[in-house]
Amino acid sequence: MGYDLHVHTTASDGRLTPDEVIEEAVSLRLEGLAITDHDTVLGLEPARRYIAENRVPLDLIPGIEMNTDVDRYDVHVLGYFIDYHNDQLIHRLLELREARRERTLKMVRKLNGMGLNIKADRVSELARGGLIGRPHIAQALVEKNYVFSIPEAFEKLISRGKPGYVPRYKFLPEEAIRLIKGAGGVPVLAHPGLIGNDQLLEQLLPLGFEGIEVYYPEHSEAEIRKYHRLARENALLVTGGSDYHGTPRVYHDELGGAEATREQVDLLRQRALEHKNKNIGQEGR
Repeated sequence: MGYDLHVHTTASDGRLTPDEVIEEAVSLRLEGLAITDHDTVLGLEPARRYIAENRVPLDLIPGIEMNTDVDRYDVHVLGYFIDYHNDQLIHRLLELREARRERTLKMVRKLNGMGLNIKADRVSELARGGLIGRPHIAQALVEKNYVFSIPEAFEKLISRGKPGYVPRYKFLPEEAIRLIKGAGGVPVLAHPGLIGNDQLLEQLLPLGFEGIEVYYPEHSEAEIRKYHRLARENALLVTGGSDYHGTPRVYHDELGGAEATREQVDLLRQRALEHKNKNIGQEGR
C-alpha cells in the first residue's frame, strides 16, 4: 500500500484513460495516486467523477507535470493538490496547448521535407483528444515503418539536436512554480537524475521548489541517497512516482513502480493547505 505520485493518462501521452488508470491502481491495491499529465488538467475531472460515481476506495491527488527548459536542459515541474479550476492556470495551459499544436505542425512539415510522409491529422488522431506531443509523432513514424520503435524515433529524428527537432515554446521553471503555487499547489522538481547536470540542480532548487522526486524508477541507489541529502539540506519534501504511461515497451514503466508513503503525502497536503490559506488571505485584502 502506497501512493504513486507521477501518473499519465490519455489526456497527455499516456495509453490508459483516467478511468482505466484508476482501475489499474485499485487492482494493485494502491492507497492513492496523483494524475500528473503534461501541461494539462483535462484528465482530473473524469478521474474524480469516476471515483465518486463508483465509490472507488482511492485517494486521488490533483496534479500536473509542466515541461520547462533551462538552456538546453529539460526541467519538469510537478504540481500537487492544485486547484485545477484556477483561471490563471487554465488560461496559461490553453496557450501552451496551442503552442504544442504549432510545434507539432512544424515538426511534421520538417519531417515531410526529409521525405518522411506522415500526416498532421494522423498525429492528432493518435493523441486521442489529449495533449499532442512528440510521442504521437513518433507513433506515426512507427506506423509508416520509418523507424522500428518510438525510442528509435526519438534517438534518430525528433530529440534535441536531431534533424526533425523543433525547439519547444519558451517556458521557464520559475513561471511553472508561480502558476502551481497560485493554484494552491506544491511545486516539486521531477526526476532530477534525468536532467543530467548536478550544477544546474543547485541553481534550480532556490527558485521556489518545495519538494524533489527522490524515488523514481531510473534513479540508482546512489542517486536516491544523493537526492535525499539534497532534500535535507534544502528543507525539501520528498516524493516518489513511477512516471507511468501504460507503455512498458517504451518507458519501461509500471504503476506503483516507485511509491511515496502516506506520511510524505500528508506533508504535501499540509503544505498545499498552507498555500490555499495564504492565497485566500491575499484575495481578501
